[in-house]
Amino acid sequence: MGAFFMSMAVAYVTYADPEGLDDEKEPALAAWAGAGISGRAVRWDDPEADWSVFDLVVVRSAWDYVDRRAEFLAWARRVESVTRLANPAAVLERNTDKTYLRDLPVPIIPTWWVAPGRAADLPGLGEYVVKPAISAGARDTIRTTDRDKAAEHAARLAAEGRTAMVQPYLDMVEAEGETSLLYFGGRLSHAVRRNPMLAGGTAAPDADNARAELRDPAPDQVALAERVLAEFPGLLYARVDLVRLPDGSPALIEVELTEPYLFLRYAPGAADALARAVLEHAS
Repeated sequence: MGAFFMSMAVAYVTYADPEGLDDEKEPALAAWAGAGISGRAVRWDDPEADWSVFDLVVVRSAWDYVDRRAEFLAWARRVESVTRLANPAAVLERNTDKTYLRDLPVPIIPTWWVAPGRAADLPGLGEYVVKPAISAGARDTIRTTDRDKAAEHAARLAAEGRTAMVQPYLDMVEAEGETSLLYFGGRLSHAVRRNPMLAGGTAAPDADNARAELRDPAPDQVALAERVLAEFPGLLYARVDLVRLPDGSPALIEVELTEPYLFLRYAPGAADALARAVLEHAS
């Protein structure tokens, strides 16, 4: 059985990472090796890569896709034509545009959408968060109490051909934090409390994912996360980001199914749980 596992070749899909932000690559690959998986890190845009030699291609830290989304999705479809891709190309296409939130039958943060070519007619809110529907790491996201500034930012995004999302800033995230639930192979692995990315009105970089602590999710949070995941079949990995609304009920911020940071070093055994899910997914 071990010899069979060692013949299983799995790609860990990454990007050109000059700053070394992906601190999960080595622990993940070590856990894969311990499970009998022959894993190798490969850039998604490596022109020399032969994806057909892998039994499974796992998207992990393709963190530069935002400015090259069409190219990234075309790559995903090509890979899926020659081998198995996790998560599937159709999931990546849906998940990389946050307008998917409009279609989910679950509570989300109240959101006003400003489509390209539409005016930014915003409601009166105490504090605004404005961001593009296609983005990552709070990029091009602002937090402001100025309605005109919020409208101007939304209008600028729309003028650039991007859909803008306008939401109220929820003060309770500064005390409660955001809860991220991590699932591997459809099973809850662990959860963390993440510090708010817009604390102080500034957008934190991807590296600030490291500012978190292990958390036991409440039953209502687990129930909501599993309702969300029921809408996305065939997943290897998922991160469900939740917050509580002013009435105390949980709501979805977003579900990360493309290249989420998985907080592997926060939970003993998390990297091994991912490795087991990879084995199951590839078999």
